[in-house]
Amino acid sequence: MTSSVQSRPRSTGRAGWMIAVAAAAAFLATFNETFLNVAFTPIMSDFGVDVSTVQWLTTAYLLVAAVFVPVANVLYHRFHTRTLFISVVAIMVIGSIVGALAPSFSVLLIGRLLQAIGTGLLTPIGMNITLAVSPREKLGMNMGIMAAMTTLGPSLAIVLSGALLTIAPWTTLMWVFGALCVVVLIAGAVFLRTVAELGRPVLDVLSFLLVAVALIGILYGVTAAFGGSALVAVGSFVVGLIALWLFIVRQRRIEDPLLDLRPFSSRPFVLGVIMTMLGLLFVFAMNVVIPLFLQAARGMEPMGASITLAPGILLTVILGPVAGRMFDRHGGKWSIPLGFLVMAVFVTLVGVAAGGTSILLFGILYIPAVLATAFVIGPAQTFALSHLDRETSPHGVTVVSTSFQIAGCVGTSLAAGIYGALSGARMSSGASEIDSLLTGFHGSVGLVVLTSVIGIVLAIAAYRSVRGRSAADAADASAVDASKAGAEAVQSSEHTMTSENTVASIMKSEVFALSSDQTVLEALQMFTERGISGAPILAEDGSLAGFLSDGDVMRNLSAAHPSSTSIYSFAIGAENDLEHALADLSKLNVMRLATRDVITIDAGASVADAVAALSDANLKKVPVIDGENARVVGIVSRSAINRLAIGSYLHSRASAPADARARARTTSASSEGMTTV
Repeated sequence: MTSSVQSRPRSTGRAGWMIAVAAAAAFLATFNETFLNVAFTPIMSDFGVDVSTVQWLTTAYLLVAAVFVPVANVLYHRFHTRTLFISVVAIMVIGSIVGALAPSFSVLLIGRLLQAIGTGLLTPIGMNITLAVSPREKLGMNMGIMAAMTTLGPSLAIVLSGALLTIAPWTTLMWVFGALCVVVLIAGAVFLRTVAELGRPVLDVLSFLLVAVALIGILYGVTAAFGGSALVAVGSFVVGLIALWLFIVRQRRIEDPLLDLRPFSSRPFVLGVIMTMLGLLFVFAMNVVIPLFLQAARGMEPMGASITLAPGILLTVILGPVAGRMFDRHGGKWSIPLGFLVMAVFVTLVGVAAGGTSILLFGILYIPAVLATAFVIGPAQTFALSHLDRETSPHGVTVVSTSFQIAGCVGTSLAAGIYGALSGARMSSGASEIDSLLTGFHGSVGLVVLTSVIGIVLAIAAYRSVRGRSAADAADASAVDASKAGAEAVQSSEHTMTSENTVASIMKSEVFALSSDQTVLEALQMFTERGISGAPILAEDGSLAGFLSDGDVMRNLSAAHPSSTSIYSFAIGAENDLEHALADLSKLNVMRLATRDVITIDAGASVADAVAALSDANLKKVPVIDGENARVVGIVSRSAINRLAIGSYLHSRASAPADARARARTTSASSEGMTTV
C-alpha cells in the first residue's frame, strides 16, 4: 500500500519565500547553461583542445540535463521537498568544485555533467513547488516570475561571465557558480517544506535508458547536422526517433510510467508547450549569435558584446511578473500572439541595423524584441499547465521542463549552425569577411523570424481550440442530457412537464446581482444576507460580466489560507487565519475569482434545456437572459426544477388512485351485468 503525505505552507508569507527559493533555483539552473560559453577561448588554450571539442561543455550539458528532467517527477513524489532540494543543489556544488580544480579537459567535462544533473532535476522541482503553493489568482504572476528567471539565467550569465573574465581566470566562473549554489542551498534548507503528495514511485530503468537514447540521439543529430558527418547526424536522429517510439510504447504498458503521457491528450497543453519552446528558442539563439557577430564582425570585446544585451535582459525580469499578472486578469488570447509579432518585427529590424555602423541602434532595437518574450514564455507555459488537472500537472511540469533543455539545445545548435554554414559558404565564394558574417547573422535572424510567425499561428489556433472544444462539449452534452431530460419530463407528467414549459415559468425573477467593482468580502456579505450561494456580476452598462459562487471563494481560500481547506476550520479556533483571509478578501475584486465565460440560458428555452445546461457543467444555478437585449432577467436553479419534477410526480400519484377506482367500478359493473345475464 502506498502512503500519502501532503503538507502545505502555513501562511502566504511562507509560500512567498518558497516561491522565491524556487525562482532562484530556476535562475541558477538556466544561468549555468551559458555561463561558461564566453570562457571557451581560454579553456581551449589551457587544455589544448579545439572548438569541436570545447563546445561539448555546452552541448553535453544540455543533453544530460534533458535526460534527467523526467527523473525529477519520480524523486519529487518520493522524497521530502527540502531534503531533495538540498541534495540536488549539493550535486551542483560538487560539480563546480570538480570543474574549478580540473587538471584536464575530461575532468572539467565530468564536473560540468554533474552540474547538468542538478540542472535537469532542479528546474522541474522548482516549477512543481510554485504550482503547489501559488494561490489560484496569482498563478499567472508567479509562473511569470519563474519564466523571467529562466529567461534571465542564460542571458545574464553571458554579461556576468564577460565581466569576470576581464579581471580573473576562467576557473573563477566555477567558484562563483559554486558559491551561488551554496546560497540557494541554505535558502532551501531554511524556507522549504514538503508540498508534494509522497509515496513510493519506482524509477523504471529501461524507460530511463530509452528516453536517454531518444533525447541524446535526436539532439545530437540536430547538433551534428551543421558540424559533422551528415550520415552520422541522420543515423543519430533515426536512432533517437526509434528509441522515442519504444519509450512511448513502454509508458503505455507499465503500471508506473516514468512519464505519464496523459498531458499530451490535451491539445491546448501541447500547443502551449510548443509556444513556450519557440519563445525559448528565440532567447537561446540570439544569446549565442549576437555575441559571436559583434565580436567577429565589429571587433568588440566580450564585455562590450555582453553589455549590448544587458538592458533588454534586465527589463525582461521586471516585465515577466507584469505579463503574468496580465495573463491572470485577461488571459493570453491577444498578448501571446502580439508578443510573437513584436519579436518578429524587431528582430528583423535588428538584422537590418546589423548592416550599419551604430551599435547603439542595434542594442536599442533588440530591447523590445527580447522584452516581448516575457509575453510569450511565461503566459504560454501557464496556458499549457492550466489545462491539466491536479493529477497530471506534475507530469505536465516534467514535459515543460524537458522542453526548456530541448529548446536550448536546438536553438543554440540551429542558430550557430546556420550562422557558421552561411558565413563559410559566402566566404568560400569570395565575399569579404564582414559581408560573410553579416550573411550568417541574417540567416539566424531569419530562423527566429520564422519561428515567431509559427508562434503567432499556434497562439491563434490554441485559443480557437479551447473555445471550439468548450462549445462542442457543451453541445454534445446538452444534446444527450436534453434528450434524457425530455423523455423523463414527458413520462413524469403530461399535465405539468410539457414541451411548452419554458424557463421563464420556473425562474426566480428577483435577481440579487453584484457589480464588477465590488470586493469578494462584499459578495460574501450579500450571500449571507440573502441566503444564496452565488450571484451574477453585472458591468457598468448592465451586461453580464461574470458569475461568482461560494465555491469560487472557497477554492481561493483553500489555496491562499490552508485552514479554509475545511469549511468548519474557522469555527474551531483558527481566528488568525480567519482574520487574514477576510483581510485579503476585502481587497480582492470579485472579477479576480469570477467565472468570466458564464453559461446562460434564454428565458424562452424549454425546461429540458435548463436541465441540460445545469447538468452539463454541474452547476447549481445559471443566469437567465432576455434573448433580445442579453440582459439578466432571472435565475434558474436545480432546486426549482426539482420542485417542478417532484410536484409533477406527486400529482400523477394523487390522480392514479382515482383513475384506478373508476376503472374498478367499471369492471365491477360489467361483471354484475354478465352475471345477471
